[in-house]
Amino acid sequence: MTEKRYFQALERMSLLRMVVKLWRNLRYEMTIDDVRQLHTIIASGVDQGLYKRDKYGINPVIRSLRTAELIVDNIAPDRNMTIAVLVYNLCRSDYVTEKQIAEWFGDDVAKLVHGLIKISQLYKKQAAVEDENFRKLLVTFAEDIRVVIIMIIDRLGLMREINHHEDEKFVRDISLESRYLYAPLAHKLGLYQVKTELEDLSLKYLQRDVYNKIAAFLNETKAVRDKYIEDFTAPIKQVLEREHIKCHVKGRTKSINSIWNKVKTKKVDMSDIYDLFAIRIIIDTPPEYEKRDCWYAYSLVGDIYQANPTRLRDWITMPKSNGYESLHGTFKGKDDKWVEVQIRTERMDEVAEMGLAAHWRYKGIKADGGIDRWMNNVREVLEEGSKDRMDLIRNMHMNLYDEEVFVFTPRGDVFQFPKGATVLDFAFRIHSRVGCTCMGAKVDGKNQKINYRLRSGDTVEIITSSTQVPRIDWLNWVVTSKARNKIRLAINEVQSKHADMGRELVQRRFKNRKIEIDEAMLSRFISKKGYKTMTDFYVAIDEEKIDISTLVEEYLDFQAKQQETTKTHETAENFVLQHKGGDDDRGSDDILVIGNNVKGINYKLSRCCNPIYGDAIVGFIASDGAIKVHRRDCGNVKHLLAKYPYRIIKSQWSGKVGKQFAATLKVVGNDDIGIVSNITSLINKEGDTVLRSVTINSMGGIFEGYLVIGINSLDNLDALIKKIKNLKGVKDVQRTNR
Repeated sequence: MTEKRYFQALERMSLLRMVVKLWRNLRYEMTIDDVRQLHTIIASGVDQGLYKRDKYGINPVIRSLRTAELIVDNIAPDRNMTIAVLVYNLCRSDYVTEKQIAEWFGDDVAKLVHGLIKISQLYKKQAAVEDENFRKLLVTFAEDIRVVIIMIIDRLGLMREINHHEDEKFVRDISLESRYLYAPLAHKLGLYQVKTELEDLSLKYLQRDVYNKIAAFLNETKAVRDKYIEDFTAPIKQVLEREHIKCHVKGRTKSINSIWNKVKTKKVDMSDIYDLFAIRIIIDTPPEYEKRDCWYAYSLVGDIYQANPTRLRDWITMPKSNGYESLHGTFKGKDDKWVEVQIRTERMDEVAEMGLAAHWRYKGIKADGGIDRWMNNVREVLEEGSKDRMDLIRNMHMNLYDEEVFVFTPRGDVFQFPKGATVLDFAFRIHSRVGCTCMGAKVDGKNQKINYRLRSGDTVEIITSSTQVPRIDWLNWVVTSKARNKIRLAINEVQSKHADMGRELVQRRFKNRKIEIDEAMLSRFISKKGYKTMTDFYVAIDEEKIDISTLVEEYLDFQAKQQETTKTHETAENFVLQHKGGDDDRGSDDILVIGNNVKGINYKLSRCCNPIYGDAIVGFIASDGAIKVHRRDCGNVKHLLAKYPYRIIKSQWSGKVGKQFAATLKVVGNDDIGIVSNITSLINKEGDTVLRSVTINSMGGIFEGYLVIGINSLDNLDALIKKIKNLKGVKDVQRTNR
């Protein structure tokens, strides 16, 4: 018999054995019609050549049967999961449809097959499976947790089969996937034995020398180690029972992979590892007696075995930051072997396994809160061992990541975004420059606009153009804060460039006319033209919204009027209102007196001019009967005087008013380091003066600031303005009604 025929015969024998075992375990779950239908379509698929070995020589029939067998052994004899595993390859090759599967075996089987096909599509994207986001994407695509379980069990079967496979790269890739993707998922689902075997096999294939060294060091079979734990725990159980301590004791042996991790993290030799063997004593006691009973149990174990006091870890008195509580001691057992004993209560154990310090977090495996909580429910069902547990799992709905989408780059990296994210969000996630020049994207090979909303599983390739620049409407198309901030920053940078060009144009035009720019005067001129900041003004010039040819003449006219106003301006004390009222002018003889001691008068200080104590003021009787107090030089007073002269009333302050008034100062100066700090320090040092807010705009070495202050009187305000004007670098200070 040739070697090829020999292996073919072994495969046939293995196939027959698995078929017989499956039928024996599933005879109460599957009907004769199920078996006949499966036999018909699988046999037909074999005749059609649909079960050819893959490029790595793996027999798909053997692989499917092995997965089904492992599901029965590790999960449950479940009809639907078994059938889905056996017919999945036929659906993937389009030999049968999901609709036909639903007709033959039911909608639930078709649903599982659909999930398996969707997950298989992820692997075509060459994803980096060690990425946590790929794990989340896999769970999202699966739609049903049973699909994830099938994938985990299938991976275990594949890992068992590839020992000494000739393609070393294939073995390495499969082992890395098992370590970073499937082992953590198995642990979260409570499939501890599957998780341990996946990790051990991964270590074996990736670092065979290390694996063999540790295996040789242990020099004991698993059965021997289990026997040691049983002998170790027997006297402990007896003494705890004798002392009427209600508890249960469970032992464990550390896996080869766990030993290797401890060697690496602790940087010790294997002979120095104290917890190759470990047991847990879990005590059932009320919360008020937890510490007492745990320490009492520790002392009882210490009466039986010699304790190592240097290895005592008390996380009951001082719990870990993640909430983990337990008392760890190390004791010398038979043959001078050290055994770690973990003593905790039922509550502590529940927290450690299911709550804040779930085991994968405790051991440093990254976890996600949503999937942790949901999978803990599945794990509880799996560990319960109920006959109906698969029914419970089947009825669980998987919507763990319905508020997120997971998207691929062409290289296979997976990015996580909030639901509603667009191509622009993706572009700015890659790099700010990519985002700013984004014109669109190819999504799964199809051209899409920049506002295309991403879907989980999309592969996105950004299309850029050197002529593209960010626009303000882009802010309506992004949902991530990073993209929003980068767009705003880019728009500001573009405006800054436009402003610099506009400023340079103004300076050049003024220089040609041999006119020296008065920055304070220019600031007032800009405000009069309706621009809030210098930046807006200069951008408008660069964008030709302002005619630069007439700008100089407008500025000169404005400057001349300002200088004339300064020469002829009357002070507020000399300003007298001129009424044209007749006999009905009620305000001609009345004087409104306002102040702290004035009661029974309904008056308000007008916000348009914010009068303060010392200002020349007038009152205006509003339609609601309240009197609004304005400064005499308020721009609105002339309008009110012309239209409602009979409602104007003379007003004056009554002595000193013990309150603070709001006043706004506009400050223009050189944009030097520390000048703003000097101004605010000066204000803060003034008694009875409070700085309420500061707004600063800077452009081309000049800053323009608005300071809102709380101050007691006009005299104090005038004195403060003089002090600010005397500061080095300050060009102009004015009170403003802004």
